[in-house]
Amino acid sequence: MDQQTKDFLSQSFNLPHDVVTLPTGGIFYKTKQKSVKVGYLTANDENLIVNSLQKKNENVVLNLIRNKLYEQELKINELLDADVEAILIFLRNSSFGPEYKVTLNDPGSGKSFETSIILDELNIKSGGVKPNSEGLFEIRLPKTDVVVKVRPLTYQENYELDIQSENYPQGRVAPIVTWRLNKQIVELNGSTDRNQIATFIEGMPIMDSKHIKNFLKENIPSLDLTKTIQAPSGEMVTVSITFGVEFFRPFI
Repeated sequence: MDQQTKDFLSQSFNLPHDVVTLPTGGIFYKTKQKSVKVGYLTANDENLIVNSLQKKNENVVLNLIRNKLYEQELKINELLDADVEAILIFLRNSSFGPEYKVTLNDPGSGKSFETSIILDELNIKSGGVKPNSEGLFEIRLPKTDVVVKVRPLTYQENYELDIQSENYPQGRVAPIVTWRLNKQIVELNGSTDRNQIATFIEGMPIMDSKHIKNFLKENIPSLDLTKTIQAPSGEMVTVSITFGVEFFRPFI
């Protein structure tokens, strides 16, 4: 860490902030810390949010958390999705309260209606299998009977994969599954040789790739971002909270 960064963080610790508990419990990070210090939003942050939302090539989430995460050892590019989401919800709640208004379609009448979700009532979905001390899962694949060690991707890595896929030549299918597996798999039957791992991934049966995807989905702690709402007609509607423009609507 350079001196300029140290000086910035030292000054940041003196600014008003709170402690946010991480849904992952920090089990995937070298620091193993279960919470982080996060600063409150300021008028300057509002400028950053508005500018980022206006520029399609900028990620408002990364820009915002980069400014508000007051930690010397844990970096924004290490955070997993659930922990990023928890920080975003804290920033929004501490500025505007926990009420999140959404407009939904009533399947019974076909008309739209407005309702509210209370963001501080979201549940954490804890995984059943815990990673090892290095934050890795060991999985035996059902088809090839190969043992792999895999790691969850960070929020930034998922974002970069999405951008890479969007920029892929039109008319061609982006190998997003292969890209993701190449990042996730760090060991193959005890070998960490990247060429060997890449060759295996190229010929991996779908059963095995699906197994890795489902295993990680079930065992990486996450926030339950879905809510079931009763529409005026009495029909039930399920809504998913996303972190796009609507989430930041109060800022703009």
